[in-house]
Amino acid sequence: MRGGHVGFVVIFILLATAGNLSGEFAGDYSKLSGIIIPGFASTQLRAWSILDCPYSPLDFNPLDLVWLDTTKLLSAVNCWLKCMMLDPYNQTDHNECKSRPDSGLSAITELDPGYITGPLSSVWKEWIKWCIEFGIEANAIIAVPYDWRLSPSKLEERDLYFHKLKLTFETALKLRGGPSIVFAHSLGNNVFRYFLEWLKLEIAPKEYGRWLDDHIHAYFAVGAPLLGAIETVKATLSGSTFGLPVSEGTARLMFNTFGSSIWMLPFSKYCTTDNVYRRYFSGGNRKYHHAYHCDEHELKSKYSGWPTNIINIEVPSNRGNEVYPSVVETPQTNLSGKECGFPTQLSFSAREVSDGTFFKAIKNYDPDSERLFHLLKNYTMFCHLKFRSYHDDPILNPLTPWERPPLKNIFCIYGVDSKTEVGYYFAPSGKPYPDNWIITDVIYEIEGSLYSRSGNLVEGNPGATSGDETVPYHSLSWCKNWLGPKVNITRTPQSEHDGSDVQVHLNIEHQHGEDIIPNMTKLPTMKYITYYEDSESFPGTRTAVWELDKDIRY
Repeated sequence: MRGGHVGFVVIFILLATAGNLSGEFAGDYSKLSGIIIPGFASTQLRAWSILDCPYSPLDFNPLDLVWLDTTKLLSAVNCWLKCMMLDPYNQTDHNECKSRPDSGLSAITELDPGYITGPLSSVWKEWIKWCIEFGIEANAIIAVPYDWRLSPSKLEERDLYFHKLKLTFETALKLRGGPSIVFAHSLGNNVFRYFLEWLKLEIAPKEYGRWLDDHIHAYFAVGAPLLGAIETVKATLSGSTFGLPVSEGTARLMFNTFGSSIWMLPFSKYCTTDNVYRRYFSGGNRKYHHAYHCDEHELKSKYSGWPTNIINIEVPSNRGNEVYPSVVETPQTNLSGKECGFPTQLSFSAREVSDGTFFKAIKNYDPDSERLFHLLKNYTMFCHLKFRSYHDDPILNPLTPWERPPLKNIFCIYGVDSKTEVGYYFAPSGKPYPDNWIITDVIYEIEGSLYSRSGNLVEGNPGATSGDETVPYHSLSWCKNWLGPKVNITRTPQSEHDGSDVQVHLNIEHQHGEDIIPNMTKLPTMKYITYYEDSESFPGTRTAVWELDKDIRY
């Protein structure tokens, strides 16, 4: 997901006026701390090994920069990959090299100074510079970097990340005298969600709410892929280079070894998991039960609530159902041409991607599919490995819809009205793995309509607008469900104005599960911010959603 730029300034307007936030924090608001949870690929990784790189003058030594050192990437790509890739099944390091996340603010400010420009390289640098100019104390801004290659359960198992995060909040309270404001970007929001669920097991139920009130004053969810991100599918099947000087195949090879590779898969808002997790203090035994189920809306909806099918893929049709077991489960409309020996095109919804149906269906055509299915649901043949799959995670199944976190103040901020990918067409490339798939077409959402790569209008279920160029609107806007039945809506220009262009609608009715579409005007030459605010439905809390028009890099 994209890194941040100076668009974060708008968030700090709220930080500077923190006294307007809800809750009963009585005291000096200068005592608040800001805790930053960065997004995917937004933390530097450093070598924790000595690796001799043949045919290259550059070796890897302890504390050398790995992510991101583009000089070593260009001169010793095979060595660099050894330091980046993990075992695809148990998430352990390569036997010749291992990397660990850097610490402190420097770990998230700039990934490779001087080489790559744009959203990947300069992540939080300008944001922190603005904080310094604003007069914020050095100990008031705390970064909590993490190894973004790992699944959430592995983050805790290997690095005790969530234990450390809990201590960070407690230390900030003791040091500054006040609670913290959480700024999470992209995957960082998923990390924070998992932390809140993990915390329930570490704190007595009666103390959980009090701990949150004492330590977290507000949560800013920036560019949060609340229902997943479509580009994760592209990275999994054909590779996403992040702007690096590597081939898509190499990027895919690396990405698919990460346990986090499917943390942001798109999933259905109609499917949930019931988790019952009990800790028995005598002997420390843990027992849990899972029940993944979808409601009737999933059966009635055509695309799991998304604008279109996530994946349309051509596969060979001459191998029969014996080696393609999912064919019998696929609607007959997907099987046209099979009898004639032509390639079969299969379509998969968000649910069928996230529950493993898709990966199971192509296991005879792609060597990565079995591993990805294992990450989602443990295969019997791999059950001896110590690894919790996503659907079997006793803390949380991350591929299920979010409920509003039990926090006083929540601000959900994202961009809209940009051309955003929402579906793909794949076909065999005729090349060996990892380049065995090519994208033959892309479906985009553009301001409330769906278009193919060639510009043709596509039928489907588009939303009221489009996403932020990376995450579709359907996923970003899920936090509107955290608003209550009465919502105040304000639309104002992003540029300087005299107030005459501000539009305000009060007490607009909102049905849970449905989008809120304001009946307000937009000038085609003007960029706006639309605020949706609900501070009355739930006493002592405030929920706000900010939609920023076009070209906003947050």
